[in-house]
Amino acid sequence: MSTNPSEIREAFTARLRQELHVAEDRSHTVSDIHRAYREAACLLSHFDPDRLRLPGEDHATGGAALELVDDCRTIGLQDAVVWALKSEIRNATLRGLAGPEAARRALEANRDLIRADSGPEHLCLAYLSGAAPPQPAGADALADTLQAVRWLSLVPGMTGLPDTTEVRRALDRARLLRPLERLDRGPFEGRTRELRTLHDYVFGAQRPPLPLLAVHGSDGMGKSTLLATFLLHSIRQDTSGFRLPFAYIDFERPTISIQEPVTFIAEVARQLGIQYPAHRAELAALAEECQQVARSQRVEQDRVTQLQSLAATRSVLGRSSSTAFQAVATRRESELLARIADVLVRAVAGTDHEEQPFLLAIDSFEEAQYRGSPVLGRMWTTYRAFERVYPRLRCVIAGRAPVEHPARDVPSQELELQELEPDAAVAVLTDWGVADPEVARALADRVGGHPLTLRLAARAAGLGSGPDPTGELLRSLPARRDEGFRRVDQLLVQGILFDRILSHIADEDIRRLARPGLVLRTLTPQIIKDVLAEPCGLDVPTPDTARRLFEDLCRLDMMEPIGPDAVRYRADVRAIMLRLPGGDHAAAMRAVEARAIGYYAARDGLADRAEEIYHRLRLDEDPRSVEKRWLPGVERFLAGAQRDLPPRAAALLTARLGTAAPDRVTEAADQADWERLTAREVEDLLAQGYAQAAYERLERRRPWTQCSLLSPLLAETLDRLGRRTEARTVTADALDEAAREGCGERRLELLLLSARLAEADGDLAGAGHDLERAEEVAAGLGADLEAMGALLARARLTGDDRTGDAAGGQLADKLRKLPNDLLAKRPVLVRAVASQIYDRDPGALDHALEVAGLPADDATLDALGAAMRRATTRRPALLGPVMTSLNEAIGSYRQHTGDATNGITDLLRLARDRGTLGRLAQRLLTVPDDSGEIVAGVAAALGVGTGARTAADEPLGPHERPGAP
Repeated sequence: MSTNPSEIREAFTARLRQELHVAEDRSHTVSDIHRAYREAACLLSHFDPDRLRLPGEDHATGGAALELVDDCRTIGLQDAVVWALKSEIRNATLRGLAGPEAARRALEANRDLIRADSGPEHLCLAYLSGAAPPQPAGADALADTLQAVRWLSLVPGMTGLPDTTEVRRALDRARLLRPLERLDRGPFEGRTRELRTLHDYVFGAQRPPLPLLAVHGSDGMGKSTLLATFLLHSIRQDTSGFRLPFAYIDFERPTISIQEPVTFIAEVARQLGIQYPAHRAELAALAEECQQVARSQRVEQDRVTQLQSLAATRSVLGRSSSTAFQAVATRRESELLARIADVLVRAVAGTDHEEQPFLLAIDSFEEAQYRGSPVLGRMWTTYRAFERVYPRLRCVIAGRAPVEHPARDVPSQELELQELEPDAAVAVLTDWGVADPEVARALADRVGGHPLTLRLAARAAGLGSGPDPTGELLRSLPARRDEGFRRVDQLLVQGILFDRILSHIADEDIRRLARPGLVLRTLTPQIIKDVLAEPCGLDVPTPDTARRLFEDLCRLDMMEPIGPDAVRYRADVRAIMLRLPGGDHAAAMRAVEARAIGYYAARDGLADRAEEIYHRLRLDEDPRSVEKRWLPGVERFLAGAQRDLPPRAAALLTARLGTAAPDRVTEAADQADWERLTAREVEDLLAQGYAQAAYERLERRRPWTQCSLLSPLLAETLDRLGRRTEARTVTADALDEAAREGCGERRLELLLLSARLAEADGDLAGAGHDLERAEEVAAGLGADLEAMGALLARARLTGDDRTGDAAGGQLADKLRKLPNDLLAKRPVLVRAVASQIYDRDPGALDHALEVAGLPADDATLDALGAAMRRATTRRPALLGPVMTSLNEAIGSYRQHTGDATNGITDLLRLARDRGTLGRLAQRLLTVPDDSGEIVAGVAAALGVGTGARTAADEPLGPHERPGAP
């Protein structure tokens, strides 16, 4: 039987509930003793039932466990399990108290369960005793105050409580500042020049439009801390709010995606809503609208990704859809941010803030800062949209130095963080515990003014022993050289300091494990035994020995838990040490990585395969051999690992992850990975309409590999530049190479591109011939979906009805014959095919809805809603069956007064939110409509974003629009 107190208590609770379970017809009358225990517990966040006392009791009798077992839920707190009254029981008990004095007696009886200086119970007791607690400061204290006030407001006769709304607002303001206060928690020294630059930029008398200000510097230089310190100093909140309207956006927060600018816009609205409560409802509605747009954009982006994933849909549908997506997303985001700016204009009107700038501070912006980034392009545009409405916009970005981007018409001003001045460096060392000013000055002179290095130096200085520990430390550090060697010196000094810190670990075995163990991303007892111990010269014969070592490692302050029996080194520790040569530990570290590869290769699962790949990349194995170990899905376990890798390996990982790469990584990549990275950048540039920039990027590194994926991109780029003849020549030459070298997939893509270029030139016969060859190549590759895509292109070949009809019939046959599990892998293609052939194959739409469903983005809802309005306006008799179908999809529908068709799109959104949109579309296919307009509308909705065009795409006539007579 378990001896764990938590497990015993949980088992007891479950058994007690079972024994005390009552029949359903038992009276619900609460006994006096039962009510008394409820009252004793109703102002406690949680309690130990064995210690809960009633007023007047000298000691606990344990009766609470019997009386309250069905009234409570259990909460696990470290090694203990405590109880808490269920909300409905607590609220009813508070309302049933005789008054404030009864509440005070209940709390006084359990004073030993109340923390002395924090928690809502402590505050409740203060209010009930007539001694109002001091004004709370900080988010935690305000949260406790809000909880205490909410509880006490239910007690009959209770007075003298703060206003709940004001406490809520103060709590929101405190939570808004908490991320900044966390960054500003340590001592801040120096940076006088930088703070003055920020102040002049934000509050100076410059006339708009202003450039954005980019704060950049090496890792550990304090970019985020500088930004937080300046913000906290500038906004200076008081009882009326903040002096300066602002928004602080940190792209490391999980709720804000740098790939989805609309999530950042929602966060701006949320933060301004806290600063201007009178406009909070309007801003909250805008934030919610942003979230809806984000959801719709994810659906649209998925459609673009699917169209790009097949050669048969990439060159025509994929790239045009990508361009359309970027354009629509940019317009939508700009419009949303402009509306938020308009609210801000109205919010500050007539206040002391009317002439104040609005400071937009963006942190952790590195991932978006690369040439060709669509995110960067969209953000420049939204920046301008906000500035047009609120000209006093000031934008500060902490990240890399600004990167040239074709979309950028926003000038920039740079603020590069250098090392701290000598006096500030001495002050930092003093703040971190170096008490002797002379020692601090000598250390600062030797290690320089890098904030992270200074913290390491302060810690290392405190670990010395012997007659002259500081002198020993100073002698171990290299003399400082000129600026050209500064970065190398900085890494060397950081390594020496960290080694000194590690060398003072008391346990020799742990000391031997510590440095080589840095190469591992996870440490467990088993990994210590099978991977780490032997290269470190330790004998770990048993699991018990491994566990002892693991538990000792866990006690190091450089470790952090990541799960049961698993820890890792803190990110800042690994960031320092993995940039350094291994020194005396280099051989052991390589041996650890080699053993890690064998350990993880022998195990199953994506996480283990990802660790194997990680260590192969760390050892800089040949990229092509590493690729052979790749499995779909390992990407999510390797995100962000590029910073740990040598440049060539980082390029491979970046290319596989489909993320951006800084120039140092791109230039170090081998040719195949350089081409992948360049292809991503060129695709992004083309999606934004920057063909000339794409062309210049393509011409950087020749010759390309055989059958390069850049060849079709070059042809596409030339065509975008109006150089179609050259594009066709490039395509023909690449086709010859692909046929000669046996590159079937590349040949397929080039044939499809050749067909599109021929069609654009009016060469329909040539286009049809290329598409037939593409279908044959796809069939030879066993790529049924690619073949279906080629058939779709033939069916859509403009101006050749006979070819289109024949291809349409073959499409219908293929759609029926291919297995559903295969079709489900490319739902966008299935929808496009069904929307193309629905008039010749009546079951195609229902089949597509069954296999692929209906997209849930706004464009799809608009298309379906427009078709339903058209059909019901032209044929009013259809309104009843259509509304019945809607009613079934959303569960209930109250008839609108006036024109019921006006609310169709809103009802479709409700069906989407309830997950019944696809079922509704299938139901609409059964509505008796001889005109076929509703069926055409479903086809149009399926074909949104795929280039499909049906009769439902025709615009409404003047008498068919909603509200027309």
